[in-house]
Amino acid sequence: MADFGIKRFGGYVPRLRIERSHIAEAHKWMAPGLRGQAKGSRAFLSWDEDAVTMAVEAARDCLNGGGAGGIEAIHLASTSLPYADLQHASLVASALGLPREISSSDAGHSQRAGTSGLLQALKVGENALFIASDAPVAKPASTQELSYGAGSAAFLLGSGDDVAAKLIGAGSVTAPFVDHFRAARSRYDYFWEERWVRDEGYAKLAPAAIAQALAKAGIAASDITHFVMPSMQRGAADAVAKKIGFAGKPADGLENGVGYAGAAHALLMLANVLETAKAGDRILLVGFGQGADALVFEVTGAIEGARPRRGIAAAIADGIATDSYLRMLSFYDGIDLEWGMRSEKVAKTALTEQYRSSDQIDGLVAGKCGKCATIQFPQLEYCVNPECNAPASQFEDYSLVDAPSQVLTYTADWLSYHPAPPLYVGFVQFDNGARILMEIVDVGPEGLEVGTPLKLSYRIKERDRARDYNRYFWKASPTGQAGA
Repeated sequence: MADFGIKRFGGYVPRLRIERSHIAEAHKWMAPGLRGQAKGSRAFLSWDEDAVTMAVEAARDCLNGGGAGGIEAIHLASTSLPYADLQHASLVASALGLPREISSSDAGHSQRAGTSGLLQALKVGENALFIASDAPVAKPASTQELSYGAGSAAFLLGSGDDVAAKLIGAGSVTAPFVDHFRAARSRYDYFWEERWVRDEGYAKLAPAAIAQALAKAGIAASDITHFVMPSMQRGAADAVAKKIGFAGKPADGLENGVGYAGAAHALLMLANVLETAKAGDRILLVGFGQGADALVFEVTGAIEGARPRRGIAAAIADGIATDSYLRMLSFYDGIDLEWGMRSEKVAKTALTEQYRSSDQIDGLVAGKCGKCATIQFPQLEYCVNPECNAPASQFEDYSLVDAPSQVLTYTADWLSYHPAPPLYVGFVQFDNGARILMEIVDVGPEGLEVGTPLKLSYRIKERDRARDYNRYFWKASPTGQAGA
C-alpha cells in the first residue's frame, strides 16, 4: 500500500509587525509589569485580513502555482472565523479555483482544532487540502495581547511516491480540562491560573498522548528529531520534552515575528520545521486543548520537491514594521474612531450578483480571446480589442492571480474614507498585457514607484458593518524583500 501523508505544505504570516515594547509602552501607566514580557515583535492583521484571506494565501503557498486537480476535499480549522453560520471552507475553495465536486468542512472551538482536524483528514485518506488559519484577539493590556499573533498553514494530503512526510503513529487524549475559554457571545478569552494549567494540563495530558503515538510508531522519544509543541505558556514545551525524555531542543515557537496563532500555531511550526527537514527525520507534533493530540511523521526523500513557494521563514522576513499601537487596535476594532461622514456609505452586497459573478471574481479569472489572444477582465460580451470584437463564446478562462505584474500608475488618496489611509489605487499592468485598476495594499515606508513589481493577495474588499458581511476580492501589493 502506498504511503499516505503530506505531499506539499505552505504558510502565511501577515506582513504587519509591531514591537511588543510599543504595546507595553502604551499601557505603562496602569500595567508597568508588561515591560518585562515585551521582547521581540508580533504579527497582526490588517483591516482587510481575516482567517479566510490568510487561509487562501497559505494554500497558494502550498500549491505553489500548481493545479488543484485531484483534490477531493478541503478542510479549514480556526477559532476566529468571521461567521457563525456560513461555511468558510467554501469561500476558500472558490478563491483557489477548486472544482465544485469536492467536499468541504470547517472545524473550530478548541486550540486543538488544527492538530485534531489534520489527524482526522489523514485517517480518512482522501486527497485533501487541510488549512489551519487563526488570529486570536486579546483584551488590551493583557499578557495575551503581547503574546498573540496571526498566521495560517496549509497541507496537501495524499498518497504516492511524492509523499514528503508520512504519518507513522498518532495518539489522542480527550479531557474536559479548561485552561481558558471564550463564551459564544464574548470577544475575549478568560484564562485560569498558569501553574494549574502547566502542572495538570500540559505536564499530564500531553505526555499521555505522546506515549500512545510513540508506541504506535514503534519508536522511543530518543528517536525523534524535531519536537513541535506550541504553548501560550513559556517553558511548557521544554518541560514536556524533558518529561518524555527528548534530549534535543524543542522547535522554534515563532514567538518573534509571528506570535501565538491559536489553532493554527502547531501547524505553522510544523510547516516551518518541514522547510529545513531532511529525509529520515522524525517529527513529533503535539496539539493541546481539552486534551492533547500527538502525531509522529517520518520525512521521506520527496521532501526536496515539496518546498513551498515562499514558506514561513520568508513570510516572517517580509514584515512591515509599525510603531503605532493605535493602528493595531483600530484594525482589531478595539477603538471606535471618528472617521467622518465619508465613512457612512452603504456597503450592502448583492448576494445574487456575487454568486452569478463568482466564477470570475473569486479566482480573478480573466478571458483570453481565442481569436486575437487579448486578455481582459472582467469578461464582457465581446473582445475589447476594437480590431477583433470576437464574441465571449471564443474566450478561454485565464486566471491572473499568479501572473507577474507591476505598477503602471498610482495615487495615494487621503480624502476618501479608508480604514488604513492613505488609499493607494492605480492601474496594475500584467506582463501578459492585461491591465486592471486595483487597490494596492501593504505599501511600506519606501512607497510606490511606476514599475514597482507587484503580487496579488486575497483580501476583504469591503466590510458591511450594518449586516456584518465581508466582500472579498483581490488586491495588489509590492512583492517585498522575500519576493512573490
